[in-house]
Amino acid sequence: MGIEFRNVSKIYDDGTEAVRDFSLTIPSRTCTVLLGSSGCGKTTLLRMVNRMVDPTSGSVLIDDDDVSSANPVNLRRSIGYVMQNAGLLPHRRVVDNVGTVLRLNGASKSEARERGRELLDMVGLDQSLADRYPEQLSGGQQQRVGVARGLAADPNILLMDEPFGAVDPLVRLDLQRELMHLQKDLQKTILFVTHDIDEALTLGDQIAVMQSGGKTAQVGSPQEIIENPADDFVARFVGVDEGGRRELAASPRRSGGWNVSDAAGRPLGVLGQLAGE
Repeated sequence: MGIEFRNVSKIYDDGTEAVRDFSLTIPSRTCTVLLGSSGCGKTTLLRMVNRMVDPTSGSVLIDDDDVSSANPVNLRRSIGYVMQNAGLLPHRRVVDNVGTVLRLNGASKSEARERGRELLDMVGLDQSLADRYPEQLSGGQQQRVGVARGLAADPNILLMDEPFGAVDPLVRLDLQRELMHLQKDLQKTILFVTHDIDEALTLGDQIAVMQSGGKTAQVGSPQEIIENPADDFVARFVGVDEGGRRELAASPRRSGGWNVSDAAGRPLGVLGQLAGE
């Protein structure tokens, strides 16, 4: 399923303009990353897809159907959603957290638990963790449970709002690697929000670099954004010193893809394949 934003704007009741005339097409079965600093409208846009936020003007379409005509509850149950800090229910066991949407959609407890255990395997968690409570897991394990829950109903669309932002860098790399493996196998349409350029370069088939006020600075592939930043704002955001946008180095990796670094040799990320694969 593809997603399209058509000239969407969002002005909140206090007059804050979160998004201004934003348009973007997210091709089916790809990962698009909304990249930008806090307050640039990334999360507002993501939440428009499942109607947690409705635009003030413009429209959001899924396979050419305007989401404004969909029942919000049914829409949310059909779309996977993974947030920072996992958002797990503390009083429910891990396996029951994973099966939450399945139960809401009418599955029996045993069916939901069976599917939950399968998904724990899929995201790299031992089934021995199934009967624990979230507080008994590490931060990285909790995030894996959050991803499993987002995939439980086998949605075509997966929304991911800074899902790995609260874990340490090594765990974050591991979670990114796991997501890339899952996407290769499952081929979901993913809309991913982050402020981290390395993460965007690693995960995105398409990146939309956002400025404050929900304005789009540039949309392109990771390679396009690195090689041809649209302006000085984008160049600075991806780590290039002012005036030195062409002073980037890309070196091939044995395992595929390219290491990208700036003129000072500081790594900016990996194009095409995640480090360690």
